Amino acid sequence: MSTSEVSDTDGRIQSGRLAGRTLTAAILIVAIPVLFQQSMAATVGLFDKILAGSLPNSVVDPALDAIGIGSYISWFVGIAMAGLGIGGQVIIARAMGSGDTRDGHEALGQSISLACLWGILVGAGLWFLVGPLAGLAELTPEARGFLEEYVLTIAISMPLCGILMVGSMCLYGAGETILPAVIMVAVNLANVLFSWLLSGADLEFQWFSITNPLPIDPAEHGVRGIAAGTAIAYLVGALLITIALARGVKDLRLETGRLRPTGQMFGRIIRVGAPSFAEGISMWGVNLFVLGFIGTIIERNVLGSTEGPTQGLVGAHAIAIQWEAFSFMPGFALGTAAGTIAGQFLGAGNARMASKAIINCTIAGMIFMGLVGLLFIFKGEALTRVISDQPVHLEETPKLLIICGVIQVFFALNMVVRQGLRGVGDTKWTFLITTISSYGVRLPAAWLLGVWMGWGLTGIWLGLCGEIVIRGMMFTARFMHGGWARLKV
Repeated sequence: MSTSEVSDTDGRIQSGRLAGRTLTAAILIVAIPVLFQQSMAATVGLFDKILAGSLPNSVVDPALDAIGIGSYISWFVGIAMAGLGIGGQVIIARAMGSGDTRDGHEALGQSISLACLWGILVGAGLWFLVGPLAGLAELTPEARGFLEEYVLTIAISMPLCGILMVGSMCLYGAGETILPAVIMVAVNLANVLFSWLLSGADLEFQWFSITNPLPIDPAEHGVRGIAAGTAIAYLVGALLITIALARGVKDLRLETGRLRPTGQMFGRIIRVGAPSFAEGISMWGVNLFVLGFIGTIIERNVLGSTEGPTQGLVGAHAIAIQWEAFSFMPGFALGTAAGTIAGQFLGAGNARMASKAIINCTIAGMIFMGLVGLLFIFKGEALTRVISDQPVHLEETPKLLIICGVIQVFFALNMVVRQGLRGVGDTKWTFLITTISSYGVRLPAAWLLGVWMGWGLTGIWLGLCGEIVIRGMMFTARFMHGGWARLKV
């Protein structure tokens, strides 16, 4: 449906939760629950690393390295599921804007069917990623063993993860973000509880400690237990999201008759989602090269050609990424709001309000993420100590957080505008911009500063963060061009 085909909506959103709302109210309705949901997810990721840091000293470094690489696996899973989910989200958003609820129901049903099939394929693919990732990061044999345990346990739950993530994104398209946020509370609580219990680790904090009640050897089974807790949480989430979708929300409900695949709707979902998936894989592939750069630095240190730590650099990198995930939260929430609201306004034939929604969300994102950046700059060591007090982590991670903190405003520009463009279906251009910037700037800069010039992990992060500034400007140029407002989905 194109915006020119909508002639009777008077530029207003016609159905769904956002119908009749002011722009400010719509942004708050969408963004606040997503922000809460992302906060919970980031906290769970942090908790997994705290658990790994609470394992016996003999396995802390290899366990944190393994969980750090496991974060890349989790990122790949998110990319794979979001690439599919964005197709359903965009089509449902347009349907809500135009009042075509039948189109929304069909997109929801077939998105869930695709999620199950895609989850099986993703789970199978994870089994083949373990070895290459371990080799790329130059993991020790012990860390490699932990990584295999982590990934192979997670892989089994991928169909459940697909239902949870794709179902949540479809609800985003309808402007319903409170329900998936509530479901994710239950998911995250289950994740924290079962990961802790099954890891066997005792939690030691500054003022108190918690003894694990289960007779599990944390040195032998800790990493596998952390992964098993995540898998159980996906099961909880898949059950809850299925029940919620079957009961339905305003103008959107999962109907069993809509689960049957049809070529036309499958084609629409894949046409929008495939470039988004390709964009995610492009970004993920770049960061595999970055892991390889870190592995090269470690190898040089081992051989004595350069001075530096021979173990723990991957963990330091992972800790910085974990804290960086907290800066994503306002940007991701406001980007989701930008994409959802702009998509619905385009469905209603109102490109002016769609543009205004993206601009307002971007300004708010730059303010909030800029404040988080100040925290990174001035409290990097304290943040690192929350996860680990290993000397190599305390030496490396605060420097990385300072670099990340300085470019947070540009990071917001990158995240919110990109999410806004994806939300209206402009996935081909977001793929092109991301790929050109990542392979043309990000990789060369990280290698030049980190490896060739010998600046180590700090140099790599200078290259990574510098590229984010450039990419943010490229997304802004695409937004100002305005071609996104004329897309058909």
